[in-house]
Formats: sequence, C-alpha cells, structure tokens
Amino acid sequence: MRQIILDTETTGLDPKLGHRIIEVAGVELVNRRPTGRSIHFYLNPEREIDAGATDVHGLTWEALRDKPRFGEVADEFIEFARAAQWIIHHAPFDLAFFDEEFKRLDWPSSVAICAEVIDTLALAREQFPGKKNNLDSLCERLGVAYAHRTLHGALLDAQLLGEVYLAMTRGQESLTIDIAPPMVVVGTTFSFDNPMPIIVIEPSPEELAAHRAYLSELNVEAKGRCLWLAIETDASA
Repeated sequence: MRQIILDTETTGLDPKLGHRIIEVAGVELVNRRPTGRSIHFYLNPEREIDAGATDVHGLTWEALRDKPRFGEVADEFIEFARAAQWIIHHAPFDLAFFDEEFKRLDWPSSVAICAEVIDTLALAREQFPGKKNNLDSLCERLGVAYAHRTLHGALLDAQLLGEVYLAMTRGQESLTIDIAPPMVVVGTTFSFDNPMPIIVIEPSPEELAAHRAYLSELNVEAKGRCLWLAIETDASA
C-alpha cells in the first residue's frame, strides 16, 4: 500500500477567485512506513499573496518570483503521487486548488490521478468530536513534537501530518502481526524419535503490565470492543 501525505500553501482561500498554490509537498509511506522519499516545491503564483495568507506561512510573491510555475513541476508531481492513496488534512481545500491547477493544464481532476483520498480532518472529528482538530491540536493530543512549527510550511506540515495519521490509525497497524517464516537449518532432519526441543519464554511482570496497559488503551480506541479483553473476561467468568 503506497500513501502520499500531501500539504499545500496558497495565496488565499478560494481557488475560484484565482488564488494559486505557492508551495506543495508530499511524503511517501509504503505499508504505513515512511520510505524517506518526498517531493517539495516552492512555486511562482503569478499574482499577489493575501496579507492574511502571508501571516500564516510567511511567503511573499517577491520571494517566489524566481520559482517555477506549477505547470513546470506538474509532471514530476504527478509521477510521484499518481495511483497512490492521498492523505490530506481538510482534503476538500487542497483538492480544490489541485483541480484548478490541473484544469489550467487541461489535465483530469485529482480523483482520476490518485487511488483514493483520506481526509484526516474528517477522521479526527470522528475520533475527537467537539474538540479542536487542527494540526497543532492533534500533535499535542497525540504526542507528536511540533514546537519547531512556528509558521505553516508544506513539507514540515506533511511530515507532522504523517506522524499524526499513523498515531490516529495505529490500531490498524497494531493488528497487523508480523509472523516470521519458519527458519530451516540446512542439514537438520526432524524425526519423532529425536524431536527438536520447544523453548517457552515466559513474559516478565513488567512485560505483562505493559501488555495490559496497551490492551486498556486499545479498548478505549475500540470503544469497548477489544477482542482480547473480551476473551479474557469470558474465560474468567
């Protein structure tokens, strides 16, 4: 499974009013693990940037005039992000900007380029109803270090969002048990007359306590439907 954590910075809030993407970044995950591959561009928007937007990300048109235009990096961006699952915080916002940029190039829309879109804001609202679910709040709630985020920036925000997404969905990862294939020792022959010894390693009290604490946390995330705890309860009844 290939996923791209995407983020953009823009000249303003509405692409229908001619606002443009001025920074775009993507961070790659494969099987829910960062690969170290990423893509990052600053872009010349060919227009002024709203003062309110500059207050958020610190970018000005003057600083971006020598940067490439979106059309000049579009092929590289699509090559990196095509057919992957896109993970975006407040996805409708970023997708609207992407679609306007693609329309200028006579290209298909985002949904024709990516495999699927996951909106982490929608996920957060489902998991944490009634709470603030912007990126800073999620980082603080989920234990993701973000003190170095003084301004919004597409690459840094994509990296932080990747950590937030994995933290919010870690139950999916935890339920994937890696089972190593049996090791075959060349020259060893098994027989019932000479069976190989079975080694049993008992967990320590500390390991059992850590396991119990993890199951309790998982039970909260699963809203009381943790299978392991249910089995233990039935067994002790």
